[in-house]
Amino acid sequence: MDFKKIRKVLVLILFVFFVFQQGNFSGNPLRIISLAPVLTDELYLLNVPDKLIGCTVYCKAEDRIERVGTVMEVNLEKIMSLKPDYVLASNLTDVNAVKKLAEVGVNVVVFPLAKNYEELCGNFLKLGKIAEREKEAKEIISDSKKKVDLLKTKVRGTRKTSVFVQLGSKPLFALTGDMFGNDFIEFANGINITKGLKSGLYSREELLKNDPCVILISDMGITGEEEKKEWEKYSMLQAVKNKKIFIIDSYALCSPTPVTFPETLKFIAELLHPEIKTLNPKLKKTTPPIPSFLKRGQGELKSK
Repeated sequence: MDFKKIRKVLVLILFVFFVFQQGNFSGNPLRIISLAPVLTDELYLLNVPDKLIGCTVYCKAEDRIERVGTVMEVNLEKIMSLKPDYVLASNLTDVNAVKKLAEVGVNVVVFPLAKNYEELCGNFLKLGKIAEREKEAKEIISDSKKKVDLLKTKVRGTRKTSVFVQLGSKPLFALTGDMFGNDFIEFANGINITKGLKSGLYSREELLKNDPCVILISDMGITGEEEKKEWEKYSMLQAVKNKKIFIIDSYALCSPTPVTFPETLKFIAELLHPEIKTLNPKLKKTTPPIPSFLKRGQGELKSK
């Protein structure tokens, strides 16, 4: 075999290798299926709706995008029929479904639920790399961190405020230190009175004993208002005396993106320290909305 033939063979081998490695040599956009609403939201933040071909019934996405199941139960046949390049799952996705998809060659990437702000940013950057929007992801994270740092500066010097965050009612369930949401309280110069719990289970007797200055109730539909009325029966509580019981959107609290995190943080910081509204005109707004594409029903921050 002469040199020219050898070179042709090498070029052909490299061509085949490249096609199999890239999977999208045709130039067609990536085909992504998201199995978590927050991942779908973040794909929109990265401005790649053209790459999203499937999502869950709970995702806020265009009608043209196929629904492939719920957060926990997915339709495997439908997913495979869409021939995705990536399936993005969370650790709420059925593990057996993830295993079966991987066994048939589907590229499944599992995003663990973030437990804090840094993990949130890390997951977002990972998503940016997959969606071929790493630069945009870094810019969004950088902007988010600047806003968070600004708010931390604003609350510095305020008096620390004890806070109870209620996530469930029957049984009473509280925000612990290893759950997402704890950073909201600590960044806002608050003290999460249930930070040290091993589980979120709590009792009303313990809350009466610890007597927090502020009670935040994660919006649970009509039960949020009912829970607020329930706490208001305890007139001896500081939070009741000072009218410091607030309802907050559960989605904003538990499933933020790098964009919504500083908005929710600002909202909570102003609830805990109303005086910071006078420190900077930019902090006067008390009910920052969630970006329109993230709204779900009554999905706006509340402070009734």
